[in-house]
Amino acid sequence: MRLPDMPLHDPFIVADEQSGTYYLYTSNDQATSGVDGVGTMVYRSHDLRDWMRPVVVFLAAEQKDIWATDGGWAPEVHAWGGKYYLFTTLHNQDKPLPVPPPGPWGTPFQVPNHMRGTVTAVSDSLLGPFTVIDPSRPTPPENLMTLDGTLHVDPSGQPWMVYAHEWLQTIDGTMEAIRLAPDLSGTVGAPVFLFKASDASWISEQIPSGVPHQLPPYVTDGPQLYRTPDGSLLMLWSTYEKDVAGQEGSISGGYVQTCAVSKSGTIEGPWQQCGPLVRNDSGHGMLFHTFDDRLMMVLHRPFDNARGKLYEMQLLGHELRVLRRRADLDGGG
Repeated sequence: MRLPDMPLHDPFIVADEQSGTYYLYTSNDQATSGVDGVGTMVYRSHDLRDWMRPVVVFLAAEQKDIWATDGGWAPEVHAWGGKYYLFTTLHNQDKPLPVPPPGPWGTPFQVPNHMRGTVTAVSDSLLGPFTVIDPSRPTPPENLMTLDGTLHVDPSGQPWMVYAHEWLQTIDGTMEAIRLAPDLSGTVGAPVFLFKASDASWISEQIPSGVPHQLPPYVTDGPQLYRTPDGSLLMLWSTYEKDVAGQEGSISGGYVQTCAVSKSGTIEGPWQQCGPLVRNDSGHGMLFHTFDDRLMMVLHRPFDNARGKLYEMQLLGHELRVLRRRADLDGGG
């Protein structure tokens, strides 16, 4: 298989040097994997061009007493303490959350909130099967509607989960972080606010009035942390660019890959927003190194019926740039 033939939303690649294999994780797609159910599947390749048919590594329905029934979004797999940990976002519309009190822009559209958040599952193998550590609740605080949790380990060795707090609760979506226990089995302390989506001033200048409910105003999506050789801390993230003043993209189709840099080099920031890296309804990217040590970014495009796209990247200090599109690997388009 090649990338143009592979349904692929929220891609995450693990480059396993021991086996010389790239593992590409995404939400389970029954038509591709042959397995029904909410979960995670993985493609494998030795060259980023030709991929094996996916195998399913996690199914929510196989987790005893799991709180969630749907989702399976944004799976990531991280090596930690001799094991592999899967983070993936699940939700359950039959578990309502209270509508939060009015914030600075009023109550968030009175949209019914329900339990949504990233779960943590563990395995001895990159091919699973992965078992949820705590089936009773998501890893971030369960009263928050969150998604897209990712792992960050700070210089002291403290693991964190960084996640997006849904605009459905906040209108202006936020990025937050919470400390994890040493074995990633739970959280320690309270969440730490990192930044809000509207901090990226290029999105638009102010909260629009009368925005229809189906169009998200300020979205935070897909965080991924990366430590640069000069010690800077970058965060890739995605949002929707407003269609204002002739800018490319629109609120309904302008999904954008962007990034931010921590001025302190720590997860607490403060975070400085950079400009868009890739437009054209592209996003939820992550960085990885090829086996010949090229820095690459994988993302999906378009948002609906997504396929994986690959970019060779360049770092100038803490400035991340697109060096070239790898259409030779992802098939163009």
